[in-house]
Amino acid sequence: MAAKELIELNNQKREKLTEENEKYYSDILLYLRLQLTLSDQQTEEILMEILEHLLEGQDEGKTATMIFGADPKAYADELVEQLPPESKRSVAGFISLMALNLFGIFLAIRGAGLLIASFFKEVENDVFIGSAAIMAVILLLTILTEIKMFFSIIKRSLFQEKDSAGKMALIGGLGGGAISLPFFLALFFLPDLGPSFSFSWWASLIAGLVMVGLYKLISRNRF
Repeated sequence: MAAKELIELNNQKREKLTEENEKYYSDILLYLRLQLTLSDQQTEEILMEILEHLLEGQDEGKTATMIFGADPKAYADELVEQLPPESKRSVAGFISLMALNLFGIFLAIRGAGLLIASFFKEVENDVFIGSAAIMAVILLLTILTEIKMFFSIIKRSLFQEKDSAGKMALIGGLGGGAISLPFFLALFFLPDLGPSFSFSWWASLIAGLVMVGLYKLISRNRF
């Protein structure tokens, strides 16, 4: 069974869990799925095995703690060590797909912003290749760093009480702002570098929407 089908089946079967068992299992599920270096297929297969084992134990009156132990994180870490890594090709494809979506959103926002601004003042449509290349690299690094940070925070907030999770959310917000600071500084203070070309609001908007559409199409077929 493919990973996508396993996810759908998992969602259906998970509804049968008690509230206590669902909390225990969901923390493990999120913890494993956020390990981007692990094989998606193998991860979903082991998650399904755990769920079926838990459902069998639940029918016998057992809790997840009784079956898997009182330390779900330690159990999840053992699973991570056992699961095979995702191929480098799959990881590179995931990063490329994320970049396609992010740049598409950026171009769409740029196009919409220029359109709105044009009603109030004359806008500058020129794009300088050197500056745009630097901004693209900074944007990609910023987003990837934020994704890695937020995934790390989510993983650390699992298996904890709500108060600790709230603190993690605050740390995530402050950390995200700090990571984004170089991008906004470059956005306002980076000088015009290299040759330029005209890139109107409608061209930017269309290009962005096309890229986002491609991302959704590829994601639907791939995942």
